Amino acid sequence: MLGATGSIGRQTLDVISRAPERYQATVLTAGSKVEDLIDQCRKFKPRLAIIADDTKYEQLRDALSPLGIETASGAEALKSAAAADDVDTVVTATVGYSGLEPTIAAIRAGKDIALANKETLVVAGALINQLLKDSPSRIYPVDSEHSAIYQCLQGEKPEAVKRLLITASGGPFRTWSKEDIEKATVENALKHPNWHMGAKITIDSATMMNKAFELIEAHWLFDLPHAEVKPVVHPQSIVHSMVEFVDGAIKAQLGTPDMRLPIAYALGETRRDDLGLPHLSIADMAELTFMEPDYDKFPCLGLAKYAMERGGNTACVINAANEIAVAAFLGRKIRFTDIYATIMTTLERAPFIALPDYDAYVATNTEARAIALEIIDSLEQPR
Repeated sequence: MLGATGSIGRQTLDVISRAPERYQATVLTAGSKVEDLIDQCRKFKPRLAIIADDTKYEQLRDALSPLGIETASGAEALKSAAAADDVDTVVTATVGYSGLEPTIAAIRAGKDIALANKETLVVAGALINQLLKDSPSRIYPVDSEHSAIYQCLQGEKPEAVKRLLITASGGPFRTWSKEDIEKATVENALKHPNWHMGAKITIDSATMMNKAFELIEAHWLFDLPHAEVKPVVHPQSIVHSMVEFVDGAIKAQLGTPDMRLPIAYALGETRRDDLGLPHLSIADMAELTFMEPDYDKFPCLGLAKYAMERGGNTACVINAANEIAVAAFLGRKIRFTDIYATIMTTLERAPFIALPDYDAYVATNTEARAIALEIIDSLEQPR
């Protein structure tokens, strides 16, 4: 469980706790939330606990050693754990670029992946798909949208698919004017109408960058040209995504907006279990609305098409700049609209690599982050 203390990690452990006869959390990892990780280890008793932040290691070791739980810290420990012999499935629920390296290690070791870290495919989709060709690993999507598509494609032939329709709630600013969005505060952006998520992904939802990343992820996951992967705004978040077929039929997957549903489907490798969660009622489905996205109000969404058409390391640059810009916005160093501006300027300055290998992705990520930081330092501070 990579990212056990985050939103997806906590919900994954809740799913595991409902079926202890089937699932055992062998390894739990966290970035820096050491106290939360300690509490989880006391409950789930994994063999190994890893904290990415080396400065928190002693606290972790001192708390868990008396329980007989092994401890470690740092990026190398994460890679080793993802490839451990007693691990069958790796749940990648870390945020951002950090999920790439351990996911690669897991694929090379032949582990199945329950993928919640969309940036892995956004940053290096071509590399990941190449590695999968030489590995018995399978990827089970955890994002609700990609899980929905995966479910809709069960029993269908690839040549029967016309296009994928990725739904988006529209975030907290769907009904706001462009002028009002320019004045949006951190508090405004964190008020997602339907989902309870971590801060970073909630801001990505507000900019619709999260949906841009999901379009790129779907392109790689389902091996479809970018022109056949479309976004559609669906404010109720009841229809999680749809597949249109060549005969005109459309399949949709509906469900309550609860991430434990796609998590359980991924862990169970398409098995369905009663999770004791509320089911949809007729009233819930009485009014389902759909509309075209507004690319003028949400320019980050348009970066998906640009990244897929240009290819190479473009999406890696976008992701790196976005991570830096979102952190700066959350730290109240830049305005909401500066997120997109920072990404675009970084794209202009970062070198383009048409056929990147792993080392090129690493170098791109490092350089793009440095460029984005320089851009943010030059921006006028918000008042």
